[in-house]
Amino acid sequence: MGGTQIRVALVNGQGAVLARTATATDAAGGPRAVVRQIRQLFAEVSRGAGPASLAGVGVCMPGPLDSEAGVVLGIPTLPGWVDIPIVAWLREALDLPVTLENDGVAAAIGEWRFGAGRGLSDFVYVTVSTGIGGGVIADGRVLRGRRRLAAHLGHMTILAQGAPCSCGNRGCWEAQASGSALGELARRLAAEVPGSDLLRHGPAVTARHVMEAARAGDALGLQLVAREAEFLGMGIVNLLHLFSPQAVVIGGGVSNGFDLLHPGIEAHVRACALPAFCAVPVVAAQLGQNSGVVGAACLVLPRSGKP
Repeated sequence: MGGTQIRVALVNGQGAVLARTATATDAAGGPRAVVRQIRQLFAEVSRGAGPASLAGVGVCMPGPLDSEAGVVLGIPTLPGWVDIPIVAWLREALDLPVTLENDGVAAAIGEWRFGAGRGLSDFVYVTVSTGIGGGVIADGRVLRGRRRLAAHLGHMTILAQGAPCSCGNRGCWEAQASGSALGELARRLAAEVPGSDLLRHGPAVTARHVMEAARAGDALGLQLVAREAEFLGMGIVNLLHLFSPQAVVIGGGVSNGFDLLHPGIEAHVRACALPAFCAVPVVAAQLGQNSGVVGAACLVLPRSGKP
């Protein structure tokens, strides 16, 4: 579950998505409305699957949350999501075991078991979408931290006195480089740049439109992509220095433009990272938009020895 979309999938033990559906998150309706949405989507994807064949339900969503207690502590981008016992609600609604995890951590687990992180003992997954989140695999284990709250990567400050963030801080990586931040900047600048292809979308300009415009050679689109790549590079340099991973994996909606962003990210890493870290590859998530749902499934699938 994200701030923009809810995705539900039926996933087998090999990480293959057998059925998948999605809908826009009813953020205005609040947590109970979202539970009803999940129940409806669950019924769609599990149709024809006998209850005995279902191992359980893995759920991932933005944090902060207490995954052990099954409680959402507070999602800054979703009003009303404070101290919500989401696991208890979903167990009642779906009549199956339910396991909860931060969305970025779950996606990291999915990529670790079935995607770009296979065979690696150390890597960082970054999801760039409505917000920025992620997960860290360190020394062959999921980095959890106190209360399992580690890896809120989007809320490290990368620009003093930068853009205000939903968390109340300023200059967070999420506030500067998320898909929402890119779309907001595009909407503001499009009105000031006559002739930009982005103008035709009016106030509905999103990060996806920015990528489309850049691919078409639009000057403003290219300028925005260069800026986005630089801000992503800033955060990635910090992650390289903090965790010394074997790779950094980028997923989320904005990663659809990874080929456009990658040269700028690499240039910033070469310019700003310590020499020992410059050769670490930055790669796209192999599971694409399924990193999260596959990672959520991994929460209830046999773990093959990986914690």
